[in-house]
Amino acid sequence: MVSDARLRLRSPRPVSTSGDYVLLWMTATRRAHDNFSLDYALDEAARLGRPLLVFEPLRADYPYASERFHRFVVEGMADQRAAFGAAGIRYLPYVEPTPGAGRGLLEALMARACLVVADRSPAFFLPRMVTAAAERSPVRFVEVDSIGLLPLSASPRPWPSAATFRRSFQRTWPDLYDQPRSHLAPAAGPLAVVPPEVLRRWGTADALLDRPDDLARLVGGPRPVAMRGGSTAALRRLDTFVAWRLARYGDRSHPDADAASGLSPWIHFGHLSPHTVFRAVVDGTDWGPERLGKVTGSREGFWGLDPAREGFLDELVIWRELAHGFTDHVADAETFATLPEWARKTLGEHAGDERVHRYGLAQFESAATHDPLWNAAQNQLVRDGYIQNYLRMLWGKKVLEWSASPEEAFETLVTLNHRYAVDGRDPNSTAGIAWCFGRFDRPWFPERPVYGTIRYMTSDSTRKKLKMKDWLTRYQA
Repeated sequence: MVSDARLRLRSPRPVSTSGDYVLLWMTATRRAHDNFSLDYALDEAARLGRPLLVFEPLRADYPYASERFHRFVVEGMADQRAAFGAAGIRYLPYVEPTPGAGRGLLEALMARACLVVADRSPAFFLPRMVTAAAERSPVRFVEVDSIGLLPLSASPRPWPSAATFRRSFQRTWPDLYDQPRSHLAPAAGPLAVVPPEVLRRWGTADALLDRPDDLARLVGGPRPVAMRGGSTAALRRLDTFVAWRLARYGDRSHPDADAASGLSPWIHFGHLSPHTVFRAVVDGTDWGPERLGKVTGSREGFWGLDPAREGFLDELVIWRELAHGFTDHVADAETFATLPEWARKTLGEHAGDERVHRYGLAQFESAATHDPLWNAAQNQLVRDGYIQNYLRMLWGKKVLEWSASPEEAFETLVTLNHRYAVDGRDPNSTAGIAWCFGRFDRPWFPERPVYGTIRYMTSDSTRKKLKMKDWLTRYQA
């Protein structure tokens, strides 16, 4: 049974006793396992004696829409189709062929539903979309939170730093920790029937799931990357990380070490649950809740695990859920105006400082700066859809230093991140950008030109500090 802490009633209209099915509208938690939205929808379907219909759509004109992101989502849809088909659950994938072609589809499905279940997410345009749908729903509409190990509702405010959130998490989590079902059991009873008029007017995306290369004619933008979307690829990547990289996680700052998890794209698109990752990390150890340490707010010692696992869980849980909680409370978190007051003040005081180098969006996008290290990081983003962990911070800091104003720098970074990063358009990746400008950080001294008291980084010190010879060879060209 899903905890009330993960449920949010968005429409108080009654459940329809004459509806044909329970409708699960899958928009953020795109998976058939470890999914509280799915668990709740299945429970309600059983209680009402109705089948479940899972509807997973993909718009054509979402901001930064591209073949890169479409392909990743559609590959996930293929996994969902297989999983729900094996479980005897009706699954309806839909990829909008042209902007606006899917208008009215959700309403047509809601009209025949007993109850509508939606994913809760503070990311991108999803909150506005879900709010608008809830207002139009003719039946009860419930939002379910599958985002993190701690429900969003457990955070009463946006925390200003990882340290303050970490202390709150350590105090709260042992009493609130719950787990979704890790496997999808076969459903009893008949399949839900999709209204024939829906299929006649809108059809399904099954053909695209079988031939994802056809996406190139539907949407442009950055081309797909080598990584494959979907839960199957995500679980394979997770197994590889735990078996071969986790023990070396402390070396993740070094590009040549290849010790980072690389899981964020699949977590972002909902193909992989943080609960699944958490279990994989603690499996094989003798961990149990009794191993939890004292509430100190420290990055180490709380989980009662080895340093590599402690460090990874701090990234997966604390930093990720800190960012999602902040975005849940601050609707315009992707803007410069939501940076801490001290950061905006010091950047404003140094806005008129001379920039030795100055570039615009087009030069940044084409990796045409004077700095080979920065250019390599940008090349990695464009080619592979991500930037190595430590170099991503340097990438952001240098755009701040080389832009006409801090506001322009912030906008440039959001644009580049959201256009190319497979895990972009996400509270976690946006928080990484904002961190370069002082969010979740503190003033650093001495005060410097352009940066003021924002934490400072240089390419020269980074090059000396990190092992990156092979990485540079790969991405400098």
